[in-house]
Amino acid sequence: MTTSTKDAVANRLTRQLLEPIHLVAYMADDAMHALQALGYEGYWPGYFASRSAPLGRVPAEVVDALFYNFAPGEVAACIPSCWDVATPEAALAANREGCVAALRRILGDLADSPEFARAADLAIRAALSAPIEGRMLYAGLRSLPVPDEPVAKLWHAATLLREHRGDGHTIALVAAGIDGQEAHVLAAIDGGQTPREYGRLGPLNDEQLAAVVDGLRDRGLVNESDKFTDAGRELKDHIEAVTDRLAAPAYDCLEPHEIDELIADLEPLVARIDAVGYEGAAPGL
Repeated sequence: MTTSTKDAVANRLTRQLLEPIHLVAYMADDAMHALQALGYEGYWPGYFASRSAPLGRVPAEVVDALFYNFAPGEVAACIPSCWDVATPEAALAANREGCVAALRRILGDLADSPEFARAADLAIRAALSAPIEGRMLYAGLRSLPVPDEPVAKLWHAATLLREHRGDGHTIALVAAGIDGQEAHVLAAIDGGQTPREYGRLGPLNDEQLAAVVDGLRDRGLVNESDKFTDAGRELKDHIEAVTDRLAAPAYDCLEPHEIDELIADLEPLVARIDAVGYEGAAPGL
């Protein structure tokens, strides 16, 4: 398999087939309700608690650096105060419980099929064989025990591979000189939105957002119409290509026929998610 083919397979598996499974953590209400049952109010305190929990009780500065793209003050508004509500272990357990419930609700009988169990086994093999160097959030998740139950196992595998790719994406952004808020602007333009329409830029006021966009204009990456210049398009494509390249080694442990099996097993699951929806999307994600 050529390097470009491997990169394309990694993109297909992680972004298109496994990330929708992981995203029940943020896009379905089940996990949020499970975290609120611990005492978290609203959405964001439970989000920061559950997502950072594999790292333990680290300072807000560490979480801010690893998550990379939150506006100034967003992380510190929830960390470390979230640990006054529940322990990292309790937040992890509640989040997983809610995510498994969401997947079972959405997928129905597909969650009990032999193909689902095979997908969980193949995905967790890939998830546990990915390079760990420089991937701090992924490393934290790797330290957690792997669940035996297939739905929990597949969600855990999807989370590992999604965060592994995310850590690699941060590496690519840093190497390209793009900070977290600039990354959101590039993502907005790439998706056909204006920066103000992009939900994750909502915490920035107009002056702050204008400063971010103007900085990209000054570097020749964004034009006056808030569209990519040729250089901006080239840089965005380069960042995504590097991200795919860094994600690809996770799947080296699988034989070609196992890659085909994993894709074939995941496709009906994602088709069901697309058809049913998450039934209760959380704000801004």
